[in-house]
Amino acid sequence: MKKGLALLLIIAAIYWSFFSLLPSKISNLETDKKEFSTERALVHLEKIAQNQHPVGSQDHAVVRDYIIEELKKLELKPEIQEGYTISKWGNLVKAKNVLARIKGTENTKALLILTHYDSAPHSSFGASDAGSGIVAILESVRAFLNAEKPPKNDIIILFTDAEELGLNGADLFVNKHDWAKDVGLVLNFEARGSGGPSYMLVETNGGNSKLINGFVKANPKYPVANSLAYSIYKMLPNDTDLTRFREDGDIDGFNFAFIDDHFDYHTSNDTYERLDKETLEHQGMYLMSMLNYFSQTDLSNLKSNVDYIYFNVPLFKIVSYPFAWIWPMLIVAIVVFVLLLFVGFKKRRLLKEDVIKGWMPLLLSLFFSGVVGYLLWKLMLWIYPEYSEMLHGFTYNGHTYIVAFVFITLGVCFYFYSKYYKPGNTASLLVAPIILWIVICIAIALKLQGASFYIIPVFFALISLFVLIRQRKPHLVLMALLCFPVLSIMSPFVKMFPVGLGLKMLFISCILTVLIFVLLISVFGFFKHKRRWSVIMHFIGICFLISAHFNSSFTAERQKPNSLVYVLDIDTNKATWATYDTMLDNWTENFLGQKPRESLELTKTNLASKYNTGFKYASEAPFKPLLYPEVEIYKDTVIGEYRELSIKVKSIREADRIDFFSKTNYLFKDFKINGVEAYKTNDSSYAFENRKYNRLFTYYIVDHEPLKMEIRIPKDQSTKIEFFEASNDLLTNRHFTVQERGERFMPKPFILNDAIILKKTINIE
Repeated sequence: MKKGLALLLIIAAIYWSFFSLLPSKISNLETDKKEFSTERALVHLEKIAQNQHPVGSQDHAVVRDYIIEELKKLELKPEIQEGYTISKWGNLVKAKNVLARIKGTENTKALLILTHYDSAPHSSFGASDAGSGIVAILESVRAFLNAEKPPKNDIIILFTDAEELGLNGADLFVNKHDWAKDVGLVLNFEARGSGGPSYMLVETNGGNSKLINGFVKANPKYPVANSLAYSIYKMLPNDTDLTRFREDGDIDGFNFAFIDDHFDYHTSNDTYERLDKETLEHQGMYLMSMLNYFSQTDLSNLKSNVDYIYFNVPLFKIVSYPFAWIWPMLIVAIVVFVLLLFVGFKKRRLLKEDVIKGWMPLLLSLFFSGVVGYLLWKLMLWIYPEYSEMLHGFTYNGHTYIVAFVFITLGVCFYFYSKYYKPGNTASLLVAPIILWIVICIAIALKLQGASFYIIPVFFALISLFVLIRQRKPHLVLMALLCFPVLSIMSPFVKMFPVGLGLKMLFISCILTVLIFVLLISVFGFFKHKRRWSVIMHFIGICFLISAHFNSSFTAERQKPNSLVYVLDIDTNKATWATYDTMLDNWTENFLGQKPRESLELTKTNLASKYNTGFKYASEAPFKPLLYPEVEIYKDTVIGEYRELSIKVKSIREADRIDFFSKTNYLFKDFKINGVEAYKTNDSSYAFENRKYNRLFTYYIVDHEPLKMEIRIPKDQSTKIEFFEASNDLLTNRHFTVQERGERFMPKPFILNDAIILKKTINIE
């Protein structure tokens, strides 16, 4: 009975650790006008996400106009900031930001609330990314104004443009708008999926202590945040609009982003219907609490040199403490552990032989679970090669795989611990896990301080060890309750890593599961029939693998991403069909055949894509009479040691983008594009210097404006510049008869897709 109750408590703790992350219901249309209503926000979203609205498209302008009109309804005075910028990704575009400002009662720093209004190029409807941010802001600002509580700080509302192309709109605001110098704090709302809890992520150049204190005081109802993610984020080259504020303006802020259902990210399934409504409620809760608090508090004093450890936990919401506590807490844990070992051995509740043997099931469980997790996923990719077509790395049945791998790992743990079980050795078996956790905490203290809250489960494990030393047969309900911290803190990470970083991280989930399990040995150590539990766990894991198998095929609800482009070389009049797909289907085979050749020539030129994906297969295509781009060299002068040229490239057929390439050995002393200087490390260096690849930049066309290049090259240098003019109209262009995809397929994201591409060379002799 006690074992059953203890097991139920463990299951309840795991459930609670996830249930506490997200609201379970949404606010309706009858919600008080002074409060955020998800259903009111959804009215906006249904209109915004009706059509795909990438930069430069007609529907992009429709969304912009809708935002402007809604701001006017709130009696605000929206304005548009526009201008050319080139991102560090090498994308040039004329961004058009939408801004408005609510005047505060005091002359203080301003609070800026931020999201972007462009959808990902070509196929995404942008409901989650970032329509959810747009409607959360519109509805929250409406509710805030209805409350009629004047803010002390000015509130700047900014809907940036061209975020998907390289944060161009944010770059334009931070570096070119007068309001940027007034900003004291930014709240940025983003998405990398279509559901799940929204994670708070700090972005600052200094310490986070005052930001975290402010976040805690704002008191959001469902805070999801931890300093491990913060530490990793600071180590990686992550980019959101907020990055431009931090790097270019030294302005701190909070990101709020959800990442679950990652398979919808940037796809044609990023729709109104697929956005989890509870997730939008979560974003609204965040924004209202942040808006109410930070609009009234001093934003001029948020800089700090002190970093905080922080993590969310049920009941207590956010727990935080200074980095300065890391080593003292670790030392206390080590001292307490040594004292417990001394007492345990003295009372013969710990036996040297059993403690040493306790390392065997621990290390074997870690090793085999990690290896099995890694190899089993490799096996899944071999059995289901179609998974490779999902560039996100997270399949439609990905959640089922997470559960399957967790249960298989539990089966491995129960099996190895069954080999070393004997009555009365539970306390001895707990010693090795505590030592391992302390070693991990020492490594964390040295290299990854943000994860130092891992010491909290260690303290509760020490309490468990104390009880086991005092009592030969402790109450298992008490022991289960002492396991709540490790379960509530660590369980969400088991899911977060493969969801956020792809199923290739399943082996990390397996290792984390082992680390959790070994601290639960204070409960499971008293389970006599561990081998039976191993069989049960493996059986459940296999059942979930079978379930994943039955949901592995592509259907109308789980669509296969595929790709097709038409490439016409204007210089040779040769045309080619090409695809990025490694596995062809009946739609792409219509053009490439069942045995296409590998795209060797096209792979030499990687058109910009999120994962550096190149063309895989190609086949000969018919010549089509298309309108060619105009190229005009309207200035060509030699001054001193350099040749100065002005070149205009104009798309006649209203293309969407033009990608430019030139060999890395060509030198460009200066390179100005539509008035924007290409990046140079210093005045004496060259533009596009030290490139690893031939790509120079990509121009995204807005308002049908031509591209004007002003370049200086060594006077004796013969230079070739290749460009690829692309339009995403392969399925609608009158010169082609490409049928719509079947319901089982969708355009592959992150690449140039459904495109008509014209290649041309500019020769400068």
